[in-house]
Amino acid sequence: MHHFEYKNGDLHAEDVRVGDLAREYGTPLYVYSAATLRRHFQAFDSAFSELDRLTCYSVKANSNLSVLRLLAAEGAGMDIVSGGELHRAMKAGVDPAKIVYSGVGKRAHEIREALEAGILMFNVESTGELDLINEVAISMGKVAKISLRINPDVDPKTHPYISTGMKKNKFGLDMVSSLKTYERARDMEGIEPVGIDCHIGSQLTTIEPFLEALDKVLVFYEKLGNMGIDIKFLDLGGGLGITYDEEEPPHPKEFGAALTAKLKGLPLKLILEPGRVIAGNAGILVTEVVYTKTTPSKHFVITDAAMNDLVRPSLYGAFHRIVEVKESGRATRDADVVGPICESGDFLARDRELPDVQPGEYLACLSAGAYGFTMSSNYNSRPRACELVVDGNTVVVARRRETYEDLTHLEEE
Repeated sequence: MHHFEYKNGDLHAEDVRVGDLAREYGTPLYVYSAATLRRHFQAFDSAFSELDRLTCYSVKANSNLSVLRLLAAEGAGMDIVSGGELHRAMKAGVDPAKIVYSGVGKRAHEIREALEAGILMFNVESTGELDLINEVAISMGKVAKISLRINPDVDPKTHPYISTGMKKNKFGLDMVSSLKTYERARDMEGIEPVGIDCHIGSQLTTIEPFLEALDKVLVFYEKLGNMGIDIKFLDLGGGLGITYDEEEPPHPKEFGAALTAKLKGLPLKLILEPGRVIAGNAGILVTEVVYTKTTPSKHFVITDAAMNDLVRPSLYGAFHRIVEVKESGRATRDADVVGPICESGDFLARDRELPDVQPGEYLACLSAGAYGFTMSSNYNSRPRACELVVDGNTVVVARRRETYEDLTHLEEE
């Protein structure tokens, strides 16, 4: 369980009892393992050691400053998708020359901020965006380095909401349009095309779609070379899956070996954008059982964590293992784990075999380190959870729990 394991019946985060953390800091509570974050980053990055590469952690997966600082100290660059994420990355001390800016809706002020910071490059998703970057760069007396995100029309065989590389998705440009757009970019005063970007989706559990996309991209790379466009960077995005339930995603070593075989010897710097594979299994969400309730058709475990804290089960039907923080040894029963939000879609698990937990006991939702807190909200005017980073036996409050005053202070004169 990646530094979350039972010792004498108590779930631990590294060397600290999770139950002690819940009692001291309250619930709902996100707990991240520093050792797991470091290990996952190094395992991923080292898989490509034979290639010239830059591993840019995908900030949207978990954007807590403590997490970003920890990964930056390991040598990570950052993949960002908003001006706010740029602000976070800079605040965390990330070298701007290791920041890649993705996303379909960049605004003029965000482009300006990124150019002022001196980021490595923009991953451009449309011709309108290319025109705006050119205009902003010229107005600043700068030249913006860009790659175009090409859409290779590859089915990643993942959930439709996190599939990004097919013709019907909003991301990128099709391969025919892309050639013409690179030609335009080459001749723009404020633009220097330096890379190719391709990201096909998230939570991929096989490397075949990556390789299919890469084959198409390499043919495209040759065409650009013939047009006199000097491509230095190949950004293959992220998307490698993790184990939530019974998935068997490829190990980064397998992914690294496959890419190395195709790319070794080419004069390209590989950029990768892992997010979930670094942070997903490095965090848990701890929640207290508030009530239990049995109807003629269902048994409900009502917790103080809700869809505003962890929306993935409601949004994607995503599976998160749920375990006791202190093993009870009780018999299991079929239950829905639900929160206090006034929506029928507010659940953490449905029809799950769980020990017969009682009010006052704690549960942990595993694999909650990615797209957990970053997607949380204040729906139903619920203060967002506290975030902790555990490093051995050291506990850092990475984000204090919000208060009722925090909910209203932006609305008061």
